[in-house]
Amino acid sequence: MQFCAFTEPQQGADYETQLAHAQRAEALGFDGWFRSDHYHVMGDGDGLPGPTDAWTALAGLARETSRVRLGTLVSSATYRVPGILAIQVAQVDRMSGGRVELGLGTGWFAKEHAAYGIPFPEKRFGMLEEQLAIVTGLWATPDGATFSFEGDHYSLLDAPALPKPAQARIPVIVGGGGPRRTPQLAARYATEFNIGFVDEATVAEKFANVRAVCLEEERDPDTLELSVALPTIVAEDAATLRRRCEAVGIDPESPHDARLVGTPDEVAAKIERLRDAGASRIYLQTIDMTDLDHLDLIARDVIARVR
Repeated sequence: MQFCAFTEPQQGADYETQLAHAQRAEALGFDGWFRSDHYHVMGDGDGLPGPTDAWTALAGLARETSRVRLGTLVSSATYRVPGILAIQVAQVDRMSGGRVELGLGTGWFAKEHAAYGIPFPEKRFGMLEEQLAIVTGLWATPDGATFSFEGDHYSLLDAPALPKPAQARIPVIVGGGGPRRTPQLAARYATEFNIGFVDEATVAEKFANVRAVCLEEERDPDTLELSVALPTIVAEDAATLRRRCEAVGIDPESPHDARLVGTPDEVAAKIERLRDAGASRIYLQTIDMTDLDHLDLIARDVIARVR
């Protein structure tokens, strides 16, 4: 099983804070460091010192880390036209020596679109489907050939399909709870299907569904990795658990069915159950990136015992 640190920098984290967090995660043996792709704080926080662009930040991290995988969970199809996105991701992949992964979704946070003048059409699923087709098509185009595409949302004519990524195939993550269209896109274009912020029974249900859709799409379901993303708070005592929960706006007394919250033993046991349900990767969402001791504890007392 793989373990990735998953962060939300729009809540208030500059590049230096992200760098320190990513480098600590790498030193501790985390397999990946992933960040959200948002431009506006969520909730009551002020978001200071302000947002950072995901792919700009990941380009910097690509040059200041050496082993950990880097990516988005997830970029929004509303932010970038697919030809530019393909160039950005391929370039960062080359800058990292082949360690980049792309999570891509429809986008959902209307407030940030309004704040920054980003178009937010009511129907976005067709945009996502065409972006997945274009991005993967550009990367797969042989050297010397061109790529063209004509869709309802995007048209490309004789694109040189450059630069090529360092990896033969950049992993693509598609996720969500929809019963049909999202699993179909995962089966057609993705290397990984992700479900986040739901309880264990829902994880098992969504995993079974996407595997069934793979069979309908004539894809071997064993070729699609399955992953879970969950808010994560671990502590060895009740006082520290309360402090860490309150620091990120979680009521420590609330139900934690859709979270990894508790002692190292409790969190490790839940991860083991998720592994039994089919998860091969866990994204541990840690909002407070200044609490590097939290990463140390997770690596030492959770990851080490379930690997």
